[in-house]
Amino acid sequence: MSGALSKSESEAGGDESASTQAVELSDARIEAIGTLQVARSLPQRRRRAIGAWCFVDHFGPATVVKGQDPQLGPHPHMGLHTVTWLLEGEALHNDSLGSEQSIRPGQLNIMTSGHGIAHAEDMLWQASERRLHGVQLWIAQPHATRNAAAAFAHHESVPQTELPNASVSLLIGELCGLESTARLDSALVGADLSLRGSAEMALDPSFEHGVLVLDGNATVNGTQATTNQMVYLPTSTTQLVVSPVHGQLARLLLIGGVPFGEKLFMWWNFVGRSRDEIDDAQRAWNADDGRFGTVRSSQARIAAPNPHWR
Repeated sequence: MSGALSKSESEAGGDESASTQAVELSDARIEAIGTLQVARSLPQRRRRAIGAWCFVDHFGPATVVKGQDPQLGPHPHMGLHTVTWLLEGEALHNDSLGSEQSIRPGQLNIMTSGHGIAHAEDMLWQASERRLHGVQLWIAQPHATRNAAAAFAHHESVPQTELPNASVSLLIGELCGLESTARLDSALVGADLSLRGSAEMALDPSFEHGVLVLDGNATVNGTQATTNQMVYLPTSTTQLVVSPVHGQLARLLLIGGVPFGEKLFMWWNFVGRSRDEIDDAQRAWNADDGRFGTVRSSQARIAAPNPHWR
C-alpha cells in the first residue's frame, strides 16, 4: 500500500521538528486513502520525522469486500523509499521500472524513488472478502541519493529471532544481533515486535526511536500506550523495555535512526527541500513528460493536485 499526504499535511510542509530529550506519547490521526481508513502517526505537527522515517500509516485490521477494495492507481514519488510490511492480506506492486511483485505477510517491499518513479497497488484475492492489515512507511532520502536513479527490491523473508516473551522480525538495520540486507541510505532501524510478556533489547543511543502499538496495549519504557499510539524515545536511550498490559498479547512497530539533519519539505507524494522542487515534480507528472515513467495498470492515473501556494 502506498499513502498520499492529505491536504492539511501538504500545507504543513517545511522543517522537521527538532529532536527533544523527553519521552512523548502521541495519537495517530485518522485519514482516508481511497476506501481504506488509515491511522497516520507521522508526520505530526510537532514531529515531522524520526530519524529519516517521515511517514507512518497503519491500515487495518479490516475486512475488505471485493469490488470495494482500496486500489491505488498510478501515482508518482520522489526523494523517498516506500517500505511495505503486511500483517494480513496480499497486494500487487507495479512500477514504472517494470517491476510486478506480490507481497504477503513476512515479506518486505522497498521502492526507492530517487529523482522519480511511479507505481500502482492492487489487492489480490479470489474470495468475496478478505482481511487486510499492515503498515506503509516512507524514508526520506538524504541529499547524496535523493536525485539518483529509482530502484525496487523485494525480500522474500526478513531476519527473525526469539527473545524471552517476544518474537522479533527485522525490516531494516540491526537489532538483537540481527542484520537486515535491505537497502540503507542513512543509519536506521525498523522492526516488528510480537509480545507475549515483558521483553528487553538494547538500542543504539545515537538514534531517536518511535514505538507504535499496532495491536493491543503495551508499556514502553514505563509509558503505557494503546493501539495507534506512538511512544517517542529520544537519543541517549540505551534500552527498550516493553510489555503487554494485563498479560495480553501486543504487536509493536519499532522505528529509529540518527536525527535527520536536512530540511524536509513534504507535499502530497513528494519529499523535497523546497516549493520549487515540488512545483517541478507536480508539473512533470501531470504533463506526463517521462520523468516518472509509465506504469502498466488497468487503474486510472491519479493526477497531482495543485499545491496550495499556487
